[in-house]
Amino acid sequence: MKILAVDSSGLVASVAVLEDDSLVAEYTVNYKKTHSQTLLPMLDEIIKMTDTDLNAIDVIAVAKGPGSFTGLRIGAATVKGLGFALDKPVIGIPTVEGLAMNLYGTAALICPLMDARRNQVYTGIYRFQKGKLQIVKEQIATGIEDIIEALNLIGEEVIFLGDGVPVYRDIIQEKIQVSYTFAPAHVNKQRAAAVGVRAFDYWEQKAYVNADEFKPDYIRLSQAERERLEKEKKDNI
Repeated sequence: MKILAVDSSGLVASVAVLEDDSLVAEYTVNYKKTHSQTLLPMLDEIIKMTDTDLNAIDVIAVAKGPGSFTGLRIGAATVKGLGFALDKPVIGIPTVEGLAMNLYGTAALICPLMDARRNQVYTGIYRFQKGKLQIVKEQIATGIEDIIEALNLIGEEVIFLGDGVPVYRDIIQEKIQVSYTFAPAHVNKQRAAAVGVRAFDYWEQKAYVNADEFKPDYIRLSQAERERLEKEKKDNI
């Protein structure tokens, strides 16, 4: 089985091709360029370098959110266009689950943190049991102190990763009461390979959709939408 995986949910842009239990190629960039500049050229390059026939792809996997609203829209437009053109199904992987897959096999709890601004994070709590990712707490948008409190109540060792770590490191170190570590650089951000590996689980469960049915999962309204609603409330007073 061959999977094309894409993650543009955060600061990192990443594309990967996986075939059965092999990672054929992965192209990941964490630099000061927009996903609109990088994602399609990266995809084109990885296809050329691996002589991949797109028609041989079985399914396209993508980090479906939460994350950057712009990044999610770019990723969604890319995979929907490819899926429609190639007549291939799409698997949307929750972004936080994809991050958790980076730490496959660890005995510790896994707590991905994505900066959602205003002292909020996109996060969840996960663990591995018998080689399978288990969801302890579903991905949510919540306060950084709230997720730390939840971890303290569980009382187990935890590994933090994601772009929220450098933002909230000081708060974590002050508030956390259990043994903890921060994931190292090669596994602490989004990777399309991890999204692709998680997609195998979803494929087994037949959790895929037609390209035209796929939608990102933003979890919460964008800042522009929140401001519009606030303005409408004020206007109606």
